[in-house]
Amino acid sequence: MKEKPFSKFQLLANATMLLWTLLVILPFLLLFLSSITDENILVANGYSLFPKKISISAYTYIIRSGTKILRAYGISILVTVVGTFFNILLSALMAYPLSVKNLPGRNAMNFFVFFTMLFNGGIVPAYLMWTGIFHIKDTIWAQLLPNLLLNAWNVMMIRTYFITSIPDSLYEAAEIDGAPQMKIFSSIVIPLGKPILVTMGTFAGLSYWNDWTNGLYFIVKKQDFFNVQNLLNQMVSNIQYLATSTNSNVTSAAAGIPSTAIQMAIAFVAILPIMLIFPTFQKYYSKGLTLGGVKG
Repeated sequence: MKEKPFSKFQLLANATMLLWTLLVILPFLLLFLSSITDENILVANGYSLFPKKISISAYTYIIRSGTKILRAYGISILVTVVGTFFNILLSALMAYPLSVKNLPGRNAMNFFVFFTMLFNGGIVPAYLMWTGIFHIKDTIWAQLLPNLLLNAWNVMMIRTYFITSIPDSLYEAAEIDGAPQMKIFSSIVIPLGKPILVTMGTFAGLSYWNDWTNGLYFIVKKQDFFNVQNLLNQMVSNIQYLATSTNSNVTSAAAGIPSTAIQMAIAFVAILPIMLIFPTFQKYYSKGLTLGGVKG
């Protein structure tokens, strides 16, 4: 069969998507190329997709941190994996009852969850609670518990997906067969809700990976619990201090440090794992838009 030629609309759509893809990729490419550009060239000519002189001194400076970088990456990976798992588990366990239409007090509980999306106690009361009652200061729990372990937005999104994508007939059939609620949750809700759980899990994982405020607020003395964002932020602060210091000894020590290139390298190092992991779960995002509870 003769293939139908591309229409003008298809050509325009393909060209538009190609241009959009380039606009997405180019900033990351520019970030990487800036991180391997010689500091003097970078300061003199600015950022360029075609660097005149290549230098890996920025990455050499980061690698010199050695065990600090490895430890920080280990903390970030541990916190992200554990935090994301419990975030999705707790969100799903809370969202499922809120999706049951005949649950007594369902509207009041939905309002309570929604209310927390609009109002909170603020940073100071939260700090006093976490440090005074839960004693998480200078512990690994400081990176896990505050703000990110249970998110009201995730709960509402998962609840809405359960309501709209899982038909009541499946619940009724399971109840007729005598299945308890936990059996329904594990055998029906979790498998059919996988697209939204993976999607919300990705957002939770990004929040954990990119979070640096918990380390800033709660980790003061034991910097071994710094995640990669905290460590890289500390490195940027140290470089800025060296660059702006009026002390002649400090200024001379900072003269050979590629400060601008290091900032680009730090940004690239921080986002690289996310860039590598994200495509793995991309298929679930499209499924989340099309998957229904009943097939065939």
